[in-house]
Amino acid sequence: MHAGSVQIDGSSPSDIAASVARLITSGEVAPGERLPTVRALAAQLGVSPATVSQAWQALARAGLIESRGRAGSFVRRRDGTWLPPRTQGLAGHLGPSRLDLSRGTPDPLLLPRLERALARVSASAETPSYHDLPVVPELERVLREGWPYEAEGITVVDGALDAVSRTLEASVRFGDRVAVEVPGFPPFFDLIEALGAAPVPVALDAEGMTPESLRAALARKPRAIVLQPRAQNPTGASMTAERAEELATVLRTHPNGADVLVVEDDHSGQISTSADVSLGRWLPDRVVHVRSFSKSHGPDLRIAALGGPAAVLDQVVARRMLGPGWTSRMLQRILVALLTDGESMDEVAEATRQYYARQRALANALAEHGVEAPRSDGINTWIPVHDERFALVQLAAAGIRVAPGSPFLAPDTAGAGEFVRVTAGMIRADASGVASAIAAAALPHPPGVYSLEHRWA
Repeated sequence: MHAGSVQIDGSSPSDIAASVARLITSGEVAPGERLPTVRALAAQLGVSPATVSQAWQALARAGLIESRGRAGSFVRRRDGTWLPPRTQGLAGHLGPSRLDLSRGTPDPLLLPRLERALARVSASAETPSYHDLPVVPELERVLREGWPYEAEGITVVDGALDAVSRTLEASVRFGDRVAVEVPGFPPFFDLIEALGAAPVPVALDAEGMTPESLRAALARKPRAIVLQPRAQNPTGASMTAERAEELATVLRTHPNGADVLVVEDDHSGQISTSADVSLGRWLPDRVVHVRSFSKSHGPDLRIAALGGPAAVLDQVVARRMLGPGWTSRMLQRILVALLTDGESMDEVAEATRQYYARQRALANALAEHGVEAPRSDGINTWIPVHDERFALVQLAAAGIRVAPGSPFLAPDTAGAGEFVRVTAGMIRADASGVASAIAAAALPHPPGVYSLEHRWA
């Protein structure tokens, strides 16, 4: 290790762990670098070896360091290099935890059972032609019955992100700008950059994207807008019909709004407690609405529907014919069965009630500890913290994993604050205990600075 001055804040295990975590995150301590022994660092800081040992255990639980036995402890090398940049930051280093609230996935115990749906599907995977319509007629009928506006065309693809990706690929060119919510879904930022486009941050409040921020974004002449009308990830905000109409009015009256395509990702609609809403009610000729069934019926179904102008959907369908061709018709028929079976519908309704109850239980418990969490729809909630890295390590020490907030923020939104995203939908019990741990991690921790003359002994 090379010489230099490093700073350790505080003398408790959590403070020491958070300080070392910041050194790792900033790159001052590189992946693969050997850490000092517990006794050596304890002597330098004037604390007990047990204190440093607990800090090292917290860092290991957070996935930042790893022990190699007698060789010592090392900064863990980054995993998941096949993932896009911000998705890597969101995935983090996955290790054991008592309670994982970081993934943003539905509770598998609340997904509808598949037995009845499978029994209604043909035992053979017949497809008479490679050039059949990509959506089976019975699924299209069901989708149209529940669509929030009269869409010119409807098709299905392999999940919500696939739908957003293919829609933008058909509409956005290198150098274009794309307006996107901030905080927002990290893969959207990665996708926009992969297309050679530039993200234009748009602010949101408890009712979704704000009209004022949309006007400011339109001044930069974006080619498209990506928004989440319900259960926005990460905030859990849901758009009201009044807000949707305001946004549609902004687009209709702004000098730069006429040619802007709106892409709506309704990823959690089936388990949302908010009313179905879409700007397509007012702007059907320039809105592509995406409806995913991953959160409600199972991520591995890999099915999302998208409806909108035929000019856009035809490009999506034509491009898919040169790749996957279509989404498995067997899976489509399984989804039809799930969407029309009374017991399956009851199971999804019960999941919606459970997620709502879990969100409220966590919010109420946090309030008792002095942490105000926003009203959240769906399965995620967005919690402000004093220090993101400290909060992650502190919660890891308590056996709880949450997602860091920084991947959800666009690069040019400095000063937006620090947050963590918590998948409240996975808190099946002990909301009070979880809230206590989150509050302890979120609130400011006692200051204390220990400066070292050398990097490590």
